[in-house]
Amino acid sequence: MTDQAVGVIGIGAMGMGIARNLLARGYAVHVRDIRAEAEDEARRAGAVVHASPASLAAACAVVLTVVVDDAQTETVLFGPDGVAGTLGREAVVVLHSTLSPAFVAAAAERLAARGLAMVDAPISGGPARARDGSMSMMIAGAPEARGRADRVLADAAAKRFVIGDRPGDGARMKLVNNALAAVNLAAAGEAMALAMRLGLDARTAHDVICASSGGSWIFADRMPRVLAGDYATRAAARVLAKDMGLFLDVAAAADYAAPIAEAARGAFLQALAEGHAEEDDAAVIKPYARAAGVKLP
Repeated sequence: MTDQAVGVIGIGAMGMGIARNLLARGYAVHVRDIRAEAEDEARRAGAVVHASPASLAAACAVVLTVVVDDAQTETVLFGPDGVAGTLGREAVVVLHSTLSPAFVAAAAERLAARGLAMVDAPISGGPARARDGSMSMMIAGAPEARGRADRVLADAAAKRFVIGDRPGDGARMKLVNNALAAVNLAAAGEAMALAMRLGLDARTAHDVICASSGGSWIFADRMPRVLAGDYATRAAARVLAKDMGLFLDVAAAADYAAPIAEAARGAFLQALAEGHAEEDDAAVIKPYARAAGVKLP
């Protein structure tokens, strides 16, 4: 048990899971979110709510950011009420979001110019694994900075991979992972919609695939939601579409063609165009089902 003060900025599905996990492990957890309802939930769980990232950073030795994208991270770090203005010289900020590698590298340099430490540590595994501390984490940053956050990160994620000393490499690794997740999920939607069009029982198809060579982690995680007709948001479809855009930007900068990733991104963009942006990313199956003329459970 510990009473170390840890801040979590962005208490959506993943951030709330992290906050609850750290509270259960005895940390003094401080939170900030732009949604009052999320802050109320965290307060009821025992967290201290702050009015700004700056206020939170002044109270914490380790600050974890779990916001949506580069723009939100920019505001959290460098905005008028940002972390950079109040973070202690012995503290560290850890970026858990899926971000542009170029943005992460630049943010590390800007913080270092102020004498502040940063760790690039994207996360994966979903809200349930964030809550029980079993998620995976891809860590990059200077050894001294990593050392400041090591205890907290060990309690937050059972599977931690040190990618290297260069901020931005964690982001690169996360984009590679998410590209595979998106490709597998889009292919799952295509295949399951065809299975139903062929008259196969969807639940039986799910069971066969999970026990056979066509299965994947994301298939086993998302397809039960489809079978239950449950598209409540754990990870919004728009977020994975955003991540695929970042992956393709990185691929283009490396002069690397990625046609399978392009096709997967197209599937997610179609889901967004049909109004499923805020639904769970399992909703990528809906355009396939419409095109196949089949009714989903």
